[in-house]
Amino acid sequence: MSRFSLSFHLDPQHNAPLYRQIYQRVKTAIMEGKLETGSRVPSVRTLASELGVARATVENAYGLLTAEGFLQSRGQAGTVVSASLGPIPASLSAADRNPVPKPINPMLPSLSSLPFQLGLPALDAFPRAIWSRIVARQIRHTSINDLGHPPLTGVAALRSAIARYLQLSRGFTCQPEQIFICAGYAAVLDLLIGSLFKPGEGVWLEDPGYPVTQAFFRAAGAVLMPVNVDEEGMNVSQAVVEFPQARFAVVTPAHQSPTGVTLSLSRRMALLEWATRQQSWIIEDDYDSEFRYHGQPLPSLKSLDTQGRVIYAGTFSKTMFPALRCGYVVVPESLVEKVEAYCPLRSCATPPLLQTSITEFLEQGHFYRHTKRMRQLYAERRGFLAQALTAAFSAEVLQVTEQIGGIQLCVRLGQHLDDADIARRARENGLAVQAVSDWQIHRREAADPLRPNGLLMGFPNIVSAQQAQALVERLAVVISAASAGPPA
Repeated sequence: MSRFSLSFHLDPQHNAPLYRQIYQRVKTAIMEGKLETGSRVPSVRTLASELGVARATVENAYGLLTAEGFLQSRGQAGTVVSASLGPIPASLSAADRNPVPKPINPMLPSLSSLPFQLGLPALDAFPRAIWSRIVARQIRHTSINDLGHPPLTGVAALRSAIARYLQLSRGFTCQPEQIFICAGYAAVLDLLIGSLFKPGEGVWLEDPGYPVTQAFFRAAGAVLMPVNVDEEGMNVSQAVVEFPQARFAVVTPAHQSPTGVTLSLSRRMALLEWATRQQSWIIEDDYDSEFRYHGQPLPSLKSLDTQGRVIYAGTFSKTMFPALRCGYVVVPESLVEKVEAYCPLRSCATPPLLQTSITEFLEQGHFYRHTKRMRQLYAERRGFLAQALTAAFSAEVLQVTEQIGGIQLCVRLGQHLDDADIARRARENGLAVQAVSDWQIHRREAADPLRPNGLLMGFPNIVSAQQAQALVERLAVVISAASAGPPA
């Protein structure tokens, strides 16, 4: 079937709004196989005319179906039933056609692109045609020597390209030998902990902070030292008083993960002074500094490091796409030999083909143009979500926090709400929302005034105001149910 039958009528007296009725009719047609994968649905203008409703009504219905993955927009080619659904057996019962989503582990990456998923850049905006040409050219030029064992520390050309990029973009100079290519941030932590860390040593961690970092150091036998985060980032003076003997400090100074605040200059200097005095190490996780909406990206903490105490970690997962599984770490010259000696135990797992392709992507200027374009796009898409949230909720229920960059949005919840309960309910309904309290090192009770209470939402793949509104309406139902009674 190539077209969806328009032979249905809307009931103005029905409890459900008109857009929900349209949404349900189209969804049912897809689930029952009346609309096949890849088939085109009527344009917004056509369906609105046939049903005698405003175009915005159909846009809201289509936006919700697109957000849930039932429909896919192809620009001028129209809107079609998403190919990712696959064939739906006609024998499925109604319950089978509307399965209850399986619980999602919020701390693990998801194979599917769920709404609000964190850490996922705008996949639709990545220049796939350029990337495909680069990879194809690298394959054609593969030599016999390229088929052997790859370098343990990473392809030399990529290490040199990253060194040039960091000098121009992040404000510090390093030698290619100081750069180690790793299969993502987790592999960076594995390399650093394996080569530099001893069980029982203390590490400052932002609280709240990235759960993966907490898990790696906890598994390594570290003494986790939680440091509060406020509007200036990690509270360094508190950490110096409470945990002066720590061996490491892990910070996200450009956009603190998860709150999005920037580590102030005074605290950056205090952190560097502490590390120099104690001969400790600072791990700078610079995961998305390229995405700053106002002005140019701030200089890195590493650019202020005159004593060689900062270990700088970067990634291509947020700037390009996660499937690359490619990150890197820049260590001070004094640590090169020690880290290099550990590499045979944890060799670079990013295929050389991808490393050489990233090198060309950098050297031909595609990376710079892409990140510049993404700064503008993310400011717009964050605006879609922020505006929808502000319109849907009163300040007593939810407030969007100000952020100058990043690819996730943080909101504060009213004290009468429980962010962990709301996040759980949202995940059960297919929304990959995360609770800020789940990012704490030591969990506090919901009644504790020091417990953070907020939600984290990824926005890069929200492509329109209509889609944002549809997603926020789904979230509003979850929050309403959570505030109405005890957790289900």
